[in-house]
Amino acid sequence: MADLQKLVEELSQLTVMEAAELAKMLEEKWGVSAAAPVAVAAVPGAGAPGAAEEAKEEKTEFDVVIKDAGPKKIQVIKVIRQLTNLGLKEAKQVAETPGAKILEGVPKEEAEAAKAKLEEVGAVVEIV
Repeated sequence: MADLQKLVEELSQLTVMEAAELAKMLEEKWGVSAAAPVAVAAVPGAGAPGAAEEAKEEKTEFDVVIKDAGPKKIQVIKVIRQLTNLGLKEAKQVAETPGAKILEGVPKEEAEAAKAKLEEVGAVVEIV
């Protein structure tokens, strides 16, 4: 049996990006999702026109998606590594995969800053 206290201490030392990567790896390995189930409550005026638009405007988490690495792929890989703490091989794979998510569920300001850094070195990036 694993020493749970030691495991807790080791996990506490992870960065946010490392913890997110760990969560993804465990989801894939175990075939589950770490997302909490969302209870749908009745919203006053939910059927009213514009209600769906208001819900869209309240989005607080964004994904940064690479469309094309551009001509300066090495610089793009370096920026991806800075943003994600990925290894060289993983960052190269992300840079070469159109539609790959570089960051997931980040605040708008962080997503825009990441997009600006990547576009500065020639990548084509989108925030979704």
